[in-house]
Amino acid sequence: MDVPLPHLDRPFDYLVPAELDPAAVPGSRVKVRFAGQLVDGWLLERVDSSDHPRLAYLEKVVSPEPVLAPEIARLARVVADRYAGNLADVLRLAVPPRHARIEKELRAAGDQPTAAAPAAAAPDQPVAAPTAAVPDQPLAAPAAVDPAVDPRGWRDYPTGPALLRALTDGRAPRAVWSALAGEDWAARYADAVAATVAGGRGAVVVVADARDLDRLDAALTQLLGPGRHACLSAALGPARRYRAFLAARRGDVPVVIGTRAAMFAPVERLGLVAIWDDGDDLHAEPRAPYPHAREVLLTRAQLAGAGALVGGYARTAEAQLLLETGWAREVVADRATLRARTPAIAPTGDDPQLARDPGAATARLPSLAWTTARDTLRADAPVLVQVPRRGYLPSVSCADCRTPARCPHCAGPLALRSADAPPACRWCGRIAAGYACPECGGRRLRAAVTGARRTAEELGRAFPGVPVRTSGREEVLTTVPGGAGLVIATPGAEPVAEGGYGAVLLLDSWALLTRADLRAGEETLRRWLSAAALARPAPAGGRVVVVADGALAPVQALLRWDAAWFAARELAERRELGFPPAMKMASLTGPADAVADLLAAARLPEDAEVLGPVPADEDRERMLVRVPRARAGALAEALHSAAGQRSARKAAVPVRLQVDPLSLF
Repeated sequence: MDVPLPHLDRPFDYLVPAELDPAAVPGSRVKVRFAGQLVDGWLLERVDSSDHPRLAYLEKVVSPEPVLAPEIARLARVVADRYAGNLADVLRLAVPPRHARIEKELRAAGDQPTAAAPAAAAPDQPVAAPTAAVPDQPLAAPAAVDPAVDPRGWRDYPTGPALLRALTDGRAPRAVWSALAGEDWAARYADAVAATVAGGRGAVVVVADARDLDRLDAALTQLLGPGRHACLSAALGPARRYRAFLAARRGDVPVVIGTRAAMFAPVERLGLVAIWDDGDDLHAEPRAPYPHAREVLLTRAQLAGAGALVGGYARTAEAQLLLETGWAREVVADRATLRARTPAIAPTGDDPQLARDPGAATARLPSLAWTTARDTLRADAPVLVQVPRRGYLPSVSCADCRTPARCPHCAGPLALRSADAPPACRWCGRIAAGYACPECGGRRLRAAVTGARRTAEELGRAFPGVPVRTSGREEVLTTVPGGAGLVIATPGAEPVAEGGYGAVLLLDSWALLTRADLRAGEETLRRWLSAAALARPAPAGGRVVVVADGALAPVQALLRWDAAWFAARELAERRELGFPPAMKMASLTGPADAVADLLAAARLPEDAEVLGPVPADEDRERMLVRVPRARAGALAEALHSAAGQRSARKAAVPVRLQVDPLSLF
């Protein structure tokens, strides 16, 4: 039943009246009477008898369309168990809301739904974590690929052709791919999908945002032809999304691509699940039970015996763990190919640069970055400037004593939206035109953090006559035409330039590296590599300048284009400190009394370690529970059971449960 109460998270038996028998197929939406109310539900299975002596009847079959596939029902149960959540919450993520008009149009066109086979009963125990498995087919050496599936760009990776061959042969290879600079990743994913389809199976590919989805859509259309795949994204709107979902559910298309909404997409004979740039935080679902697309897809590969492809310019610690446990194999280029494809990368904070330019340690645009941009523009090539913050001046401080400027009403940070705009609060939006510093009484403000629009203004003055474009959340550019010009972009919004950028400048590195986050270094390197990958190779004049100290580990990984080394280093440090993914952690957030009540009711594993409390927000606190990976299932079960006891007692204050939260601090 679609009831978000942990103590009701189990199947219920109902009788099917004779008049509803033809329409009441497994996977269909129904309405039932429960506790005197009419509630929505899912018909999971039809059986001949029940252990319960008195049963109520189904009230209504909302639609005979079997939208919930047996495979997805089982996957949803496993995901709910893993994340200490409710099956109803996962099904809400897996199946989009019904759109009656679309169903009516399909029936009018003579396209009748296919009755689903009875869904298997949900397993009592979750499937073993993917990291405990061993791949069936290692990618040990290159293999000849069927001429029908051209390996093309995969030849740059020694084990790349073997990956395609395994997919074409119907095997289940599992790979972690580190993409080269300048790689057309969408074309490579299209190759892998085409190989899977050539083997008579289907594929699901998940990307982070709409821009990546458009690139992959174009690549698949070019390779497979139109109408051979469906796109699933929340941005499509209810009608288009439901139509695409039904096309996949009815088997009209063998391939589904999309944002995280596609991680549960039903595909017949699933042969490949793939995710691009799994470190992007957009892959983490913000709704309960907060599953991550990477983990859902890997679990799905485990359940279906399908291949898996985790790719990106950078590599997460979670992907590195897949390699170190033997669950997946590495697909990387050799050093000679890597050197030929990588731009020339230089930091501004090492000793030689400081000797030439002593001000490089504090300057926002050191001389190396400025001369690189100037020379590139003179060569009639575009320059990309990556700035971590959007806006104009997202943070200001007192010009006299440097005290951060805060709103006198809510204590939120003050910001300037333009050169002539008064300071305004970023939290409550109030204007603080008469601001006076509470420490020294000063009324002048200075920039504490510079945003993309202010950077564009400054560079426009530094390079008069040069076109300056900005790309950010407000306006995202997809491509940049050839010719000289400056492009100022925030991370994730960098457009692709025709022929590649002549230079890429990575500014304000401190804003990324000094964040109080477990993944600060990993996220910084991911953003840098994604931007640097858009530059031309060094033999073609491509240059990257990072305004940071060359001795820092993320900078070293960038200089060598060695995401694998950094990921192994990160995983080793987290294993030593007891942080994910080396350990399993759960976060409990809520009022102190409610969190204490849930922990008291939870029968935690003996080796569980409780950390905290720490302040969360307003009047809430946060507790962390840490266990070895082998005890992850026991931890999730204990927390879900405790939440069920509280909901059965009708506890008024909820506690937010998150297993493997993206942020720990």
